[in-house]
Amino acid sequence: MPNKVRHAITCLLFFFNVICSKVIDPLKLDELENETTIILSQLEMYFPSSFFDIMVHLIVHLVRAIKYCGPIYLWWMYLVEGYMKILKGYTKNLHHLEAFIVERYIAEKAIEFCSEYIENEKSVGVLKC
Repeated sequence: MPNKVRHAITCLLFFFNVICSKVIDPLKLDELENETTIILSQLEMYFPSSFFDIMVHLIVHLVRAIKYCGPIYLWWMYLVEGYMKILKGYTKNLHHLEAFIVERYIAEKAIEFCSEYIENEKSVGVLKC
């Protein structure tokens, strides 16, 4: 990969590293916002226009969202979306989605509770091998 392209991608990675940290200096947010425009303009020079869709454009707005909402780790939805994928996997009948999700969730939690409860108990009269 050419050094200019590697530099632009590395700058983008450093940008994401800074905005994803738990502590962000509010005084450096304006500088970060300026960096995003520079990074994206560098990427526009090296990649075709088909690479740039709405998701790449949203990078410009991340710093402003940090100014309004605080650090990203407090409001990103990846954990919730990942768990929703698990819950959606519980469905078998498309007509009663919520009922299947609740039924399978309760069954899973009951099995977890019973398995943890049984682990802590000592058996009476049964020899351990």
